[in-house]
Amino acid sequence: MPTFLFDKIVFGPVMSRRLGVSLGVNLLPENSKYCNFDCIYCECGRNPENKSKKLPARTDVYAALENKLSVMQQSGQLPDAITFAGNGEPALHPDFADIIDDVILLRNRYTPQSQITVLSNATMLYKEEVVKALKKIDLPILKLDSAIDATIAMLNQPTKKISAAKLIEQLQTFGNECIIQTMFLKGEYNGKKVDNTTAAELDAWENAVVAIRPEMVTIYSLARDTPIETLNKVSGDTLKNIAQRIINHGIKIQVSE
Repeated sequence: MPTFLFDKIVFGPVMSRRLGVSLGVNLLPENSKYCNFDCIYCECGRNPENKSKKLPARTDVYAALENKLSVMQQSGQLPDAITFAGNGEPALHPDFADIIDDVILLRNRYTPQSQITVLSNATMLYKEEVVKALKKIDLPILKLDSAIDATIAMLNQPTKKISAAKLIEQLQTFGNECIIQTMFLKGEYNGKKVDNTTAAELDAWENAVVAIRPEMVTIYSLARDTPIETLNKVSGDTLKNIAQRIINHGIKIQVSE
């Protein structure tokens, strides 16, 4: 299926199911994916064999965002959110923490009502500077698609081995300062069944969420094209039933159908 990449440092704004009018910030190469996950459902496609490592300079990010916010301020159409997303994992950028400080400064100057959001796969939480930076923003949205190693390996295709236990331990450092994001889907990949909605999967995931105790959980399924054609969206009823598990623990949850 066709997928897409972002060709600018600052893109949008776009209407987000979760964030409202969202202005995107891409800290990864333009027109090339750069990520330490290779999720089989990623809207940006699969990781290229020859990864471009030409990341935008901190000064270029600052200039691009300031210019865009200035134009939006003049038109009276400021965003609800400034969202780090783009062509991969934003925390891979070596200046990630400093860029977060820059964006906070620009947000406060041009659009103080906007929330700063980072969409992250949570694999860089072993770095103290990344954790500190994420704790400065409004919405650190951190991925946890499964609490089972084999499922993480299949769904997320990490470029280096990562254990569910370690990932959950790192997420626990955030507790109610983060939002956990989970993609639920079914289908087939390389002749193997894909389904992170089974009883075993949901029991393990629920226990992980309870251990982390996030501010909120957001769950969703496929809404855009994926690079693998044999993946399927799960139903709204399935998502609502999953949500009820978390509601029972007194944890807020958002379902994006």
